[in-house]
Amino acid sequence: MKPNYLFACFLLLSFGGCLNPFAPGFDEGTGTPGSILGDQSTVEGLFQNFKFAYTFKDTTVYGQLLGGNFAFVYRDYDRGVDVSWGRDEEMRATYGLFLNAQNLDLIWNNIISFSGDSLNASIVRNFNLTVTFNPSDIIRVDGYVNMALERPKLDSNWLITRWRDESNF
Repeated sequence: MKPNYLFACFLLLSFGGCLNPFAPGFDEGTGTPGSILGDQSTVEGLFQNFKFAYTFKDTTVYGQLLGGNFAFVYRDYDRGVDVSWGRDEEMRATYGLFLNAQNLDLIWNNIISFSGDSLNASIVRNFNLTVTFNPSDIIRVDGYVNMALERPKLDSNWLITRWRDESNF
């Protein structure tokens, strides 16, 4: 009789707790102690989340960095023109990069220039990016991002509205 009693207690505790170690709950907090995401209401938190998105190839986090009026600009030196695209194209291009790269290693270096106020900022920052497509196809990109950031209120998250790529690629 004792084994049945123990088994019944085990079942009651198992189902009563409703805790499934194979399906943990979602972490709703960002920027909280212990979280690997940054507090995007700070500029450094935005850059931390950018690095997270690239490291883990996470388009959801990446999409939360871009404002609705986002524009990406780079110089096509072969044609001698600036090329730009909007948020939708940026998300498609980044999804393709995340899908095709085996590994992305982004290092944010020093902020070279910062100007702005509590709602608008312009930042030039140095970076190193290593894109590994496979062990024999590795691309290293060094350069600068020239970003415009905005937020509607002081307690809102910073969003990238313009990103001018000033890299060697």
